[in-house]
Amino acid sequence: MRFSVVIATYNRAGVLRDTLASLARLRPAAPWEVIVIDNNSPDDTREVVEAATIGFPAPLRYAFEQEQGRSAALNHGLRIAAGDIVVTTDDDVRVAPDWLNTIARGLETLNCDYVGGRVLPIWESQPPNWVPRVNGRLWAVIALLDYGREPIAFGKRVPLGVNMAMRREAIERAGGFDTRIGRKAGTLLGQEVREWCMRAHAAGLTGYYVPDMVVQHLIPTDRLNKAYFRRWFFWRGISRAMLYAQSGKDMEAPEQTTLDFSQVTHIAGVPRYMFRSALVAMKDSFAARLRGDAVNAFEHELYLWMFAGVVKQRWKDRHLAAPAWKPTASPSV
Repeated sequence: MRFSVVIATYNRAGVLRDTLASLARLRPAAPWEVIVIDNNSPDDTREVVEAATIGFPAPLRYAFEQEQGRSAALNHGLRIAAGDIVVTTDDDVRVAPDWLNTIARGLETLNCDYVGGRVLPIWESQPPNWVPRVNGRLWAVIALLDYGREPIAFGKRVPLGVNMAMRREAIERAGGFDTRIGRKAGTLLGQEVREWCMRAHAAGLTGYYVPDMVVQHLIPTDRLNKAYFRRWFFWRGISRAMLYAQSGKDMEAPEQTTLDFSQVTHIAGVPRYMFRSALVAMKDSFAARLRGDAVNAFEHELYLWMFAGVVKQRWKDRHLAAPAWKPTASPSV
């Protein structure tokens, strides 16, 4: 088996049906399979997958993962995948027929261990004017990505799990996804892909952004509001603080960490410089509002929501010593 496409899903049978229809139009040049991991869905996810197997052009497998969380579901998929290349995506995407061929070409041409690509929007409704139409800081909230038209080595940048592929050997060396920080029902926890990439790099693996590797991602109307963006940044703060406790990576820019945080002054478990950053963000947000610049005012405000999440989690972890960077153990798959 050349390719295994792994989809973790929870209670989204309707959109999953359309995603499987899109995947059925794939025309790879080598054997492939699709594995859907049902993460305790109360809807008819299993029936949707079983119905889609009829006439599907490749093996379409259903599996159930009881442990709640996207990382646990994906790890289940990694364990049972038969492919030499394992591709992760979501239950609400559309792909071109040559998607898998593009992935294989990127891995071979760039001689790397994993790849990620562009994630472009399918808007369920017209987005508000404060949502950028091109790649920017806010695109991460709705899982969109576009680093441009040229390949880029991952390091300071990371892929999105909705459009990512790894060689089997890379999974064996780096391990699976960390179940402590991945998305779980009722939360907006994240950072599991970033944490995996950190371990991959520590293991000597290389990854590249492949611009021709594209998926289209459905952006539902209920995420195109400021309340959702504020909640997402709050949970980003919690996730970054959890990652910091594990690895000592800078909570503002994890890929650009240069400090030994055991030597940095902390207040309530938070590096003191982040309080300065929060004050600057508050001032810049207020100034932008006075100028009538609602877009920049909101972007600066979102740092404050992330900071609030950091403070909440670091207060919870206040008994822990300030961490110094070391590679974390690789979660098994």
